[in-house]
Amino acid sequence: MISEKIQRTMMGTFLVIILYTVNIQELMIASILLGFMIVMVFTWAFFDFCPSLWMLKKVFKEDTVKCSE
Repeated sequence: MISEKIQRTMMGTFLVIILYTVNIQELMIASILLGFMIVMVFTWAFFDFCPSLWMLKKVFKEDTVKCSE
């Protein structure tokens, strides 16, 4: 589905932004961004709820709202 592809692309882009902030020596910003991403991934793992995917599926009006099929 399109929302899952967009969500994976967003996650990859977010990781690139974190890597960039580490490379320019902005370690505090990188730590905050990485911490946010870790919390989101653990939320997805433990509760089977992905906030970004849930929002994207509402925007694109897709049927299922779970992160896994």
